Amino acid sequence: MVTPNQEAPDVAVGVILAGGQARRMGGGDKPLKRIAGRTMLDRVIARLSPQVTKIVLNANGDPARFSATGLPVAADPVEGFAGPLAGVLAGMRWAKANAAHARFILTVAGDTPFFPLDLGSRFFAAVGGDDRTIALAETGGKAHPVFGLWPVALADDLHDFLTHGETRKVLAWADRHGRVDVPFDAITVDDISVDPFFNVNTPEDMSRAEQIARVLVGEPA
Repeated sequence: MVTPNQEAPDVAVGVILAGGQARRMGGGDKPLKRIAGRTMLDRVIARLSPQVTKIVLNANGDPARFSATGLPVAADPVEGFAGPLAGVLAGMRWAKANAAHARFILTVAGDTPFFPLDLGSRFFAAVGGDDRTIALAETGGKAHPVFGLWPVALADDLHDFLTHGETRKVLAWADRHGRVDVPFDAITVDDISVDPFFNVNTPEDMSRAEQIARVLVGEPA
């Protein structure tokens, strides 16, 4: 069970988008794959928990497979595969029902175990507390739409976009509102530059993640 950091902003709920299937790694839930002895999901929770007051997982199917985390699970609230925005909406709806204080949700991917520890604080600084502005992560001029700070006040507008819009692309919806991209630097691992938003998709990515994890936490190779 996650114990929230008392210094974390009290206006945001963390949402882990954990619905990706590891088809290129033999199937199953990618976040439950192990890297250097710990699941990716455990690593994501550890990095996210100091940055928020509550965490919810967004995933479809039987929630029992995530029971070891002790976290609540919220399924997509719209039918069909609506992509990451469905997870954003799920997080917003959960926050409204279970965290009345929450003005924002902070989303991260369940298969990206090395995202920045100052993600939330950098996002908050960028939006300046504006309840209508969306912040997204950026590295090397490329936006990472899964990593964002989303105003809960936009939930109804997002639901309408997903159910009546012509597209379900993240940036298409974000650009309808105030949007700011927040740049983050690469991390250096064994003299190699690594994007902190590197996500694990293939067996080769798993091997790379193992190397990164052992260097970052000082584990033996």
